[in-house]
Amino acid sequence: MLVEEVMTPRERLVVVSPMAPVREALELMREHKVKAVIVDKNGPHGAYGLVTFKNVLQSIVAEDGDIDLLNVYDIMSSPSISVSRKLEMKYAARMMVQNSIKRLLVIDDNELHGILTMTDIIGVVLEGMERS
Repeated sequence: MLVEEVMTPRERLVVVSPMAPVREALELMREHKVKAVIVDKNGPHGAYGLVTFKNVLQSIVAEDGDIDLLNVYDIMSSPSISVSRKLEMKYAARMMVQNSIKRLLVIDDNELHGILTMTDIIGVVLEGMERS
């Protein structure tokens, strides 16, 4: 099974500008009930990023940052680790497990196609169990 068959497609992702305030990213996360938002690239040759609850906790809570003074760019993980949509899912899953990664962006030709999360993979595993 390929990554593109399992991933959450771009149309369903929450994307935020790198220049958006962190507060906006948090509001999007709460509104869409997600634990991460994709940070759009800042130009045709830029890199996509991610803002997760962990980024927010680290910069705002642990390091006493001011949520109203920080932009998404200041706290995001970039470039994010990515895979091709044509990669077999088992290799992406192996990479996630070996490197303790919860989500991978799916990027081909520097364009975002989706995200692959542990939840996506577990969903496929559970479906397989139900069919057995």
